[in-house]
Amino acid sequence: METKIIRIDEQHIDQALIKEAGDVIRAGGLVAFPTETVYGLGGDALNPRSSEKIYRAKGRPSDNPLIVHIADMETLDAVVREVPESGRRLAERFWPGPLTMIFHKAGCVPEETTGGLDTVAVRMPSHPVARALIRAAGGYVAAPSANRSGRPSPTVAKYVTEDMDGRIEMILDGGDVEIGLESTIIDLTADEPMILRPGCITKQMLGEVLADVEEDCTMMRDDSGQAPKAPGMKYRHYAPRGDLTIVAGEEDRVVEYINTQAASDQNKNKKTGVIATDTSVAKYHVQVCRSAGNREDESTIARELYRILREFDDEQVEVIYAESFDTAGIGQAIMNRLLKAAGHKVVRV
Repeated sequence: METKIIRIDEQHIDQALIKEAGDVIRAGGLVAFPTETVYGLGGDALNPRSSEKIYRAKGRPSDNPLIVHIADMETLDAVVREVPESGRRLAERFWPGPLTMIFHKAGCVPEETTGGLDTVAVRMPSHPVARALIRAAGGYVAAPSANRSGRPSPTVAKYVTEDMDGRIEMILDGGDVEIGLESTIIDLTADEPMILRPGCITKQMLGEVLADVEEDCTMMRDDSGQAPKAPGMKYRHYAPRGDLTIVAGEEDRVVEYINTQAASDQNKNKKTGVIATDTSVAKYHVQVCRSAGNREDESTIARELYRILREFDDEQVEVIYAESFDTAGIGQAIMNRLLKAAGHKVVRV
């Protein structure tokens, strides 16, 4: 299959190109496209064959649910059994934006899209290209991240092409994404609303709308053996090719530990890299060291994390050490992704 790559400007969207991409999805094909979080791999959410194609293109286990993307609030009622008051209040506050809500699904949503579950995850992205494409495609686009399963999610089209060229019909190149981490997922089918995946919409922010918000106990620890109710809850995710270890502790001790380990790795002719921050990057003695950003503004780290993991792959880094990050606010989302990428391998010093 030849993959058509189209550059598209979110400030001046070419409607003819959007129609062409929408027609691909309507015909059962797949289109990768930018959102404010990461690039998504879109297919017709109401066509079971399209969802099966998504799983094949990604090499993704078919019990890992897909997120249904919508562009307009009035389309929500068709794909869910009911929208609780909590869902309407969250939508009013956070949609369009990086929040995914889980509802009981309507009969029109195939189990191929929901990973065999009777619930459906729904999101309304804020990116103008994403919303235009969703409307052109018929209003319901199933879209996981546009990477091969287990790999770091793409935040630029270059890495979509690396993973998906020849596997899908089209890639819409909209440049760099804004946020860099996937959406927060909250389950509204439980007794109490429960966060299943952290993102830049934090528990504190959700708590300003809903009185009681719980967190799934497996978010920051190794996966359970249960079937995943939302993307990212099972299997290793976001992983670079190199062996990644997270090192937690006071900065000076972390730097000392990583430099000692890296020296040993380099003596064994292993190319070594470090994910550091602005204040620590100059302290490391390794072949490849990247600052992910500023700890005072962890949104910068969220935006850079996946790009750095991909760059380490480009440079064939074999051993990677990452500093740990706080679990408050968006730092929790950063750590959730790092823990998945490292297979929960953490050293405390």
